[in-house]
Amino acid sequence: MAFESTPLPYEIDALEPHMSKDTLSFHWGKHLLTYVTNVNTAVAGTDDENLSMEEIMKKSSGGLFNNSAQVWNHDFFFQGMSPNGGGKPTGKLLEMIESSFGSFEEFSEKFQAAGAPGPAFGSGWVWLVANGDKLEIQFTQNAENPLASGTGTPIVTYDVWEHAYYLDHQNLRPRYIKTFMENLVNWEIASERLG
Repeated sequence: MAFESTPLPYEIDALEPHMSKDTLSFHWGKHLLTYVTNVNTAVAGTDDENLSMEEIMKKSSGGLFNNSAQVWNHDFFFQGMSPNGGGKPTGKLLEMIESSFGSFEEFSEKFQAAGAPGPAFGSGWVWLVANGDKLEIQFTQNAENPLASGTGTPIVTYDVWEHAYYLDHQNLRPRYIKTFMENLVNWEIASERLG
């Protein structure tokens, strides 16, 4: 069974003006598709072709890990945005954010700062992760993610590879991250992921 890119949960132009159709066409339509194609090529004719992408990611290393983890990371990212995103979460997620970071505003400031100026130097992902009754912010380089490394349950992520934002924001990574937080992050999906 060959893998395919997971369909977007919105139209390809639905995130405009916050994320352009051009960005999604390249990022989801080309970058992600390359990772999917690479995984299909690597697992064809092996026992791994009957596993899920997550199972392949958790058991692999090297190029197969990089490609399968990037598929998983990108799906998680794209599924975690909404044309009606941004704002604040509610319920249990908001309570855990306030308990872990002091306030939603303090969390948002730290979550954005993790991607610019750092610790995210270079390419990778910034994550909001659940560990027991606490939430924490993690940065992973390249294709790494908290699920593969066993460092917690991912709740939200944003991509800090340049292809995620360069068409819309050029070198202004902080502006892209602020836009993600204010207009794109889907707190309903994040709450579902928290459980």
